[in-house]
Amino acid sequence: MTEHYIGKGIPRIDGLDKVTGRGQYIQDICLPQMLYAKVLRSPHAHARIISIDTSKAEALSGVKAVATFLDTTQKLFNPCPGFVTTHRPDKPVYDQQIFTSEARFVGDEIAAVAAMTPEIAAKAVKQILVKYEILPAVFDIDEALKADASLVHGELTDKNICGPLWELNLGDIKNGMDEGDVFAEATVLLPRAKHAQLEPHGALADWKNGRLTVFSQTQTLHPVKMILARILDMPESRIQVKGAPYVGGTFGAGQGVRAKTELIASVLAMRTGRPVKLMFDRAEDFGVTDTRHGGYITGKLAAKKDGTFTAFEIDTYLNTGAYAGVGPDVALTVGPAGTGGTYRVPNWHYRARAVYTNQQQAGAFRGYGNPQGNFLTETLVDDIARQLSIDPVKLRLKNTVKPGDKWFIPFPCTSTGLNQCFEKAARAIGWDQKRGQTGVGARRRGVGIAGGIHFGGPVPFVVDYDTVYMRLENDGSLHVAAGVAEVGSGAATALLQIASDAVGVPMETAQIVYGDTDTTPFDIGSHASRSVISVGNAILKAGTKLKESVLAYASKFLGVDKNVLRMTDGIIDGGGKEISVRQLAYEAHLDGKSFFVAEQNQPQNSPPWYAQAVEVEVDMETGKVRILKVAAFHDVGNVINPVIASGQLEGGIMQGVGYATMEEMKYLGGKRPITDSYQKYLIPTIQDMPEIEIGFVEEPCPEGPLGARGLGEVGIIPVAAAIASAVEDATGIRFHQLPLTPERVLCGIEEAVMSVG
Repeated sequence: MTEHYIGKGIPRIDGLDKVTGRGQYIQDICLPQMLYAKVLRSPHAHARIISIDTSKAEALSGVKAVATFLDTTQKLFNPCPGFVTTHRPDKPVYDQQIFTSEARFVGDEIAAVAAMTPEIAAKAVKQILVKYEILPAVFDIDEALKADASLVHGELTDKNICGPLWELNLGDIKNGMDEGDVFAEATVLLPRAKHAQLEPHGALADWKNGRLTVFSQTQTLHPVKMILARILDMPESRIQVKGAPYVGGTFGAGQGVRAKTELIASVLAMRTGRPVKLMFDRAEDFGVTDTRHGGYITGKLAAKKDGTFTAFEIDTYLNTGAYAGVGPDVALTVGPAGTGGTYRVPNWHYRARAVYTNQQQAGAFRGYGNPQGNFLTETLVDDIARQLSIDPVKLRLKNTVKPGDKWFIPFPCTSTGLNQCFEKAARAIGWDQKRGQTGVGARRRGVGIAGGIHFGGPVPFVVDYDTVYMRLENDGSLHVAAGVAEVGSGAATALLQIASDAVGVPMETAQIVYGDTDTTPFDIGSHASRSVISVGNAILKAGTKLKESVLAYASKFLGVDKNVLRMTDGIIDGGGKEISVRQLAYEAHLDGKSFFVAEQNQPQNSPPWYAQAVEVEVDMETGKVRILKVAAFHDVGNVINPVIASGQLEGGIMQGVGYATMEEMKYLGGKRPITDSYQKYLIPTIQDMPEIEIGFVEEPCPEGPLGARGLGEVGIIPVAAAIASAVEDATGIRFHQLPLTPERVLCGIEEAVMSVG
């Protein structure tokens, strides 16, 4: 395949609309006779509804419908796509309803109103009278796990464990520990963090002629259609899920049904026979939608005197909030990738549980549990290096997984450039010159490093596939249809690059259609760093097949052996003959022939590898940690579009800086979110942006399209661990709790001074 576009920094196909303001989002879409919805939410963390009176709200002028649990399906569901579209070894956790008769967190959905204006809907919500029986509540993991704890879901479990208690093993953990000469032990405390995407959650539903159309910001359009069909008891063929033309960020918040917005809008649209739009305000978006899983992880790592790791034991406790969501999945994922995939540890034991509490649900967030696991793992590796007086980079290079090594992850390691990533990141940060050169005075600098693997895509026990449709138009231009969602990652551009090269047509004459279940074949969705990898393989198969069909026709038309023909950049030539694809396609049309194919791909996992080195400056008088530079080197296989790849990594790194130093959801008495706006929930700004050096180690991945790997999530994963390592280098103090706020760091410095004194 001639590569005209692969590896080139092609401008994003959605870029112009976004920078000129022409791009439309859910908020911009209006339909004739559209109504507006608002939701009544529980003011209590745990309460049973004794009675609900909607008469005053229904009597309000301009109100067209009120929905509660009394007149809406009470079918249990899980809003996440994995539990609907895949087969898993464990029983799915269905624990949510559209509207509940027992509120389980502050913000739980009690009722909703559809009205002529948002103001009328908001006024009507306040007219709904609800009497509650207040129930005992639990707000943290340890409290929830007590023998006499109040149960969040007493009807599902006699404990507050959500889903299975995971227990995974490799080798013999006891023998492995016995072989160790030195041991590192730690418990890391992890915050709930918020996606803080620019666009609040929302959806627009239209019910017409017995057919439901839903405009959604979801990352998983086809699975959402399946969820809607099952809950609303409708044939999937009578439901269309359309992505908004553009989405203002998701970072995992868009997996599956987004905070029930699609469901609530659909119920009200079907009740009124009119389009209904539901948009959250910023406080709702912060307070009732998914967060990253907080909690704590305890680990013990054993090594021989020469630094060889012998055993690793991990216990994970994650706060999944009031409902399961992807909690059981994330609890599992922290283990194999976050703690078990980076280093060659022959004896590995992992236990994990997601724990119910009466707080908002935690869900998918960029990295999907791997940032949490990586923070623990790299903390322990630094501890072993310190005890053995081995350089932390050299210790890592000694122990990294190599192709063919045995590990727990359920697919083989076929290639890795991790050691090159470590070496290049260390060199770029000036590791040999700066590490261990702790200064004196008020401001001290240090460098740290962290690395690892990410796999969030397909595994053998999960059904995962993508389907694409491709055709040549009668003028030779290329039409590609894929069921992915473009959520701002640039995936659509990269996929079109792959398609144009695979078929052999100019990219400027090619078009990709996505984000509509009516016009695209099934796809599991845009998540898990998988879109370009999995859909890209399907496009390669389809493109090759389409080209073969065109060349077979051209062979007959030109009277030339097919095996000597080439099709490149819109020109077919060989055997002394030449014809444009444009002309041939039209000739085929006149001959009653068209060119179209459909292909499906069941992807293999193509995990990316990464290492990031960081330089920080710590103000010893205020505790302020300033990130000076991040040197990020990533093995993402052969890079499809270096400009988009660099942008994804830079964005992930800045999210990692926020997770490491400032982002944390806080609750009043554990119940009501305090951090309900950008003024209260801090995220990095341009003033916090360090120098970022991005580099690629292009170790081809046999499983990825053209040797590529996924990269959407990897930028965020090692940042917190690398920053904590650098802060330790500067201060001599290892912090085990995130984020490293000035208050927390200053407290640690003062405690260290007191202990010395």
